[in-house]
Amino acid sequence: MWWCVLLLISALLGWALTALHLPASVLLGCMLAGILLSSQEIRLGVPTTLFALAQGVIGCLMAKSLQPSTLAKVASDWPLFLGATISIIAASAGLGWLLMRRQVFPGTTAVWGLAPGAASAMVLMAEAYGADVRLVALMQYLRVAVVTAVAALVAGLWTHHAATAPVNLPWFAVQNPIDLGSTLLLVLLGSGIARWLRIPGGPMVIPLLVGAALQATGALVIELPPALLALSYAVVGWSIGLRFTRAILRHAVRALPAVLGSIFALMGVGLVIAVGLTQWAGYDPLTAYLASSPGGADSVAIIAATSAVDVGFVMSMQLARFLTVLVLGPQVSKLIAAQSRIDG
Repeated sequence: MWWCVLLLISALLGWALTALHLPASVLLGCMLAGILLSSQEIRLGVPTTLFALAQGVIGCLMAKSLQPSTLAKVASDWPLFLGATISIIAASAGLGWLLMRRQVFPGTTAVWGLAPGAASAMVLMAEAYGADVRLVALMQYLRVAVVTAVAALVAGLWTHHAATAPVNLPWFAVQNPIDLGSTLLLVLLGSGIARWLRIPGGPMVIPLLVGAALQATGALVIELPPALLALSYAVVGWSIGLRFTRAILRHAVRALPAVLGSIFALMGVGLVIAVGLTQWAGYDPLTAYLASSPGGADSVAIIAATSAVDVGFVMSMQLARFLTVLVLGPQVSKLIAAQSRIDG
């Protein structure tokens, strides 16, 4: 019964946000519907298999934007990517260290909670390295929710100013059934292998990397019908919203102002980086903002795909930061924890 209620509320909110011409309206509507139900202690959860498949679809969506021309531009502008990526990671680590020093959260919980990667991957890695997974989940999904809502609002306002007309495609439009089958096979195998090997963020990363490589060689044409994308957007939105239980919010209510403050501070750093990308690299403001946005890579991918931006650059920047956090995250958390013990 509650799943029917969730579907109804999601449909109404998604329709209302679509009428307002907000990008990622399906994602936002489903996320808000999930928050509404979970805050009333209505316990629903997206099956892990379904969530992994949705991540695989989003990974293919990101891979589709990584055309060879985009990858060549990334290679030529590698100092720009490296500088922007390191800046946002350093800012998140510094804010996490500050929260830890002020004893807002125990151990390295704050560091993992602010790590600007895919939220689900950060929660899994935090649990593996001994952080309080409840508080990490609160910080991660609150960060994703706030950043996603603001990014969608900014994208919607910018789209209105740019006066771009959306392209309406049939929900089940398929140009080549063979390409669709190959794409679905990549999603199934990629997400399945990632779950089997227990790779953090793997259900999205493996289809992304393999899809981009096959696409670059001409061995694969990624086909993603609008209906499949909308279903994946809904699953991602529900997976975010349904985690906001009243118990978790009550557990961290005293720390909520500090958490929100750190989230907005991290967004401010991203905004400064976006201004730099606009002034010195020549990217349009919305592209630069989404590229430097510290939200989840999957949610930003959805917003970028439904906005008039350079999707390839946005996805390249998000992917570079996500992979960097996966590699450096454990070392950064250990370093900050060790420094905290020395200072103490």
